[in-house]
Amino acid sequence: MLMYKQLTREQRYSIDLLLKDNVKKNKIAKMLSVSPSTITREIKRNKGKRGYSFLLAQEMAEERKERLPGNRSIKKDLWARVDEMLREDWSPMQIKGVLAMEGVSISHQSIYTHIEKDKKLGGDLYTHCRHKLKHRKRPVGAVACCRNIPDRRGIDERPKEADGSRFGDWELDTIVGKDNKGAIVTLTERKTNFILMERLKHGKNALETAKVVVRLLFPYRKNVRTITTDNGPEFAAHKYVSEMIKAPVFFADPYSSWQKGAIENANKLIRQYIPKGAAFDRFSDDFIKSVQYKINRRPREKLSFSSPSSVFFNSL
Repeated sequence: MLMYKQLTREQRYSIDLLLKDNVKKNKIAKMLSVSPSTITREIKRNKGKRGYSFLLAQEMAEERKERLPGNRSIKKDLWARVDEMLREDWSPMQIKGVLAMEGVSISHQSIYTHIEKDKKLGGDLYTHCRHKLKHRKRPVGAVACCRNIPDRRGIDERPKEADGSRFGDWELDTIVGKDNKGAIVTLTERKTNFILMERLKHGKNALETAKVVVRLLFPYRKNVRTITTDNGPEFAAHKYVSEMIKAPVFFADPYSSWQKGAIENANKLIRQYIPKGAAFDRFSDDFIKSVQYKINRRPREKLSFSSPSSVFFNSL
């Protein structure tokens, strides 16, 4: 019998995606190997006015865990340090984690309250938050027909070890510009969340996309074990990637974006700098590369607040 246990950040992200795909709670529990009551309790305790949201749920859970009796004032010089970190586009959770390693205790919810207060006073700290303090409903996009991808290998064929616990399993996707004009290919290594990205100068042409993927991964080809992507027609030349990199490419099930949650989250980070609805011709190749470098240098909670870049290169 599965017992109630604390959910992880990754599990909450999966719950968010699965609920938006109208998956039933019992099935979600089975997929995450937890008790159905755990899922029910999670949704009830951490649901906001607009439904269940991964970010809000994680914040509420962390706040309950950290809550201590009494009021504690935070010195002005510490707030100045927090402001400096926020202007580097660090999230409140990242700031909290880095300060904790220095022996400084501060709740990420206190940082959000500080940001909201600053916004009411006309400040701009909120503009450095990925969601600009807004919670938006995730749109459900169409998935291309699997028949357009020859020799497609489904995710059910992927080794069980490629679950993000080992180094060398990658996820692949694209983000598109305004009116579907222009595209950027994105890659992330699942264990370290290290990101690679580059503009697709020939649009979503399958062979040209494959060539860009090979060029990005080639320096690390000895450390590529698997690649997982969706069913977009731009990935129809996956066999070229496999032959050049010597690693198999697997495809997620249709309407199952949660099966490649690492790259979905990476794209959200990128959208902080290259927002949806923006024309990609506004952004130079140097700017796109600078976004990659900046995200890879940001501390991550799952990496004990080390940066993806440092953990990735130490793992090579």
